Amino acid sequence: MNGSSARGLIAVDKMGGKVIFIDPATYETTAVLDDFERVPHELLVLPERSVAYIPIFGDGIHGRNPNPGHLLSIIDLETRTHAGDIDLAPYVSPHSLQLGPDGLLYITCENSGVVALVDLQERTVVGAIETGSTNAHRLTLAPDGRRLYTENEEDASISVIDLGARKLIKHIAMPHPLAGIAVSPDGKLLVATDDEEPVIYLIDAATLEIARSVRLDGVPEPGQIVRFSPDGAVVLVTSMRSGTATLIDPTFTRQTTLRVGKQPMDGAFRGDLLLVGCQGDGSIHVIDLAKRQVVTSFAAGVGCETLAFF
Repeated sequence: MNGSSARGLIAVDKMGGKVIFIDPATYETTAVLDDFERVPHELLVLPERSVAYIPIFGDGIHGRNPNPGHLLSIIDLETRTHAGDIDLAPYVSPHSLQLGPDGLLYITCENSGVVALVDLQERTVVGAIETGSTNAHRLTLAPDGRRLYTENEEDASISVIDLGARKLIKHIAMPHPLAGIAVSPDGKLLVATDDEEPVIYLIDAATLEIARSVRLDGVPEPGQIVRFSPDGAVVLVTSMRSGTATLIDPTFTRQTTLRVGKQPMDGAFRGDLLLVGCQGDGSIHVIDLAKRQVVTSFAAGVGCETLAFF
């Protein structure tokens, strides 16, 4: 199976302030939505509901966002339209988001120092959990839905949240500031990227202790986003400053580092393909996972940070 079997591909053009629809077979742009507050970041696609959600972060960047956003935009994937917005106020600077097994959406609201809980049916905020940090940028949710983790960037820590109790239960102290976080599909391992060195940390989810660190091969600068493939067979680590995408096997003993475009950020897995968005030059690079090589690239918008098949 490859990307051509998908109905569509959606990308958030953060640098252009737009949302782009792309044909998953030809990679041609088929629709562009540009009626958003500034600036759309990140993306959650729910294919079974034919809907996507895009946070409106604000016109700044992480740690320096003086005019924070407070909206969560709703995209209808069937009509390819901006179908409305959910107001997250009083919580601001929404960023990383994931759907919980309870049906609620969990989203970091950076400047507010919380993870907000959103009822998607009612289109309203129904609660908030303190993260203990206004640097909580990305989150990841354990597959069993019991815990949520946020990486707190400059605070050099990870917040561990008990979702049942809706309570912060621990801060994991890390050696350096962080840039990304992901949990393995089996829930046993957390992976966090170091923001000062080209290193990732493997954290035992049972003990909440660092099991070991792994240096990224052929990557001169620190990594950025880390993401597991849905089957757990591949771990992707992008390095925005190096212009690289590193593919790592689940034992973390084999790595392949590939040159991609300028400022690579997030990726989307689909069968034997991986697409990586490069926000610095408006390119998306297509990687064949079996061959572990870039097979093509194409232009999409000004600079896409996140993308997903549906």
